Amino acid sequence: MIDIHKIADRLIETHDSARTLAPISASVPDFDIDDAYRVLAEIQKRRCAQGWQPVGRKLGFTNTTIWARYGVSAPLWAHVWAQTVHFARNNEASLSLASFVQPRIEPEVVFKLKGAVPVIDDAAEILTCVEWMAPAFEVVQCHFPDWKFAAADCTAAFGLHGALVVGTPVAVTDQNRVQIADMLPRFALTLSRGDEIIERGTGANVLDSPAFALAHLSRLIASQSESPTIGSGEIISTGTLTDAWPVSPGEVWSSIYGELPVMGLTLRLQ
Repeated sequence: MIDIHKIADRLIETHDSARTLAPISASVPDFDIDDAYRVLAEIQKRRCAQGWQPVGRKLGFTNTTIWARYGVSAPLWAHVWAQTVHFARNNEASLSLASFVQPRIEPEVVFKLKGAVPVIDDAAEILTCVEWMAPAFEVVQCHFPDWKFAAADCTAAFGLHGALVVGTPVAVTDQNRVQIADMLPRFALTLSRGDEIIERGTGANVLDSPAFALAHLSRLIASQSESPTIGSGEIISTGTLTDAWPVSPGEVWSSIYGELPVMGLTLRLQ
């Protein structure tokens, strides 16, 4: 029998000490995605007991173009916390990497919800549940050496979440909702380090649209009896528009979101 509590012990201790450990699946061959979400639920319970406050969710591996590189075949989700979400000022922010293990950066589209997410295939209708959208950088981290893991490992390990830096929100209204829904699949994002363009991505990389990522999350959580439904007030990070790029202190990363009506974000790493 898989000891969910023992695995949660190991992952929390490794996270809080900023160390690495061997993948769970290396010593527990039967460890699967269902087990991973049970570990995640146990971690959530313990974090809440420690005073952590969940404020939303992150989706990971919604960018299907990078699945083969990381050995995964489906998106995952995990909580984001008041302790890990940071709001930029004038679309500029600084973040210390001191507590992160093998950190990488991901440019994303973030939504704040004002209601339940409809599980439908109409992007404009999905956006009726959205209060605002914003640019964001998620700093992900990996406690498994050399970013080598099975899907269940990275799901249980906090969904690889480190921090979420959110830029200036733009309200999604009845007046602009259809236009934004049309832009989300086709806008072109540019990710830069200093003056160097590192990669370009598009909204369609994220399950064909970040709006569809919301519906996927709602559908996924509904299939998990132990997971509470998502709804009003939650911040949802929809997944990276590019690959996840290694980062180091002293670097400055920036994003431009093309025709999408949000300002780009600049992040200085310390």
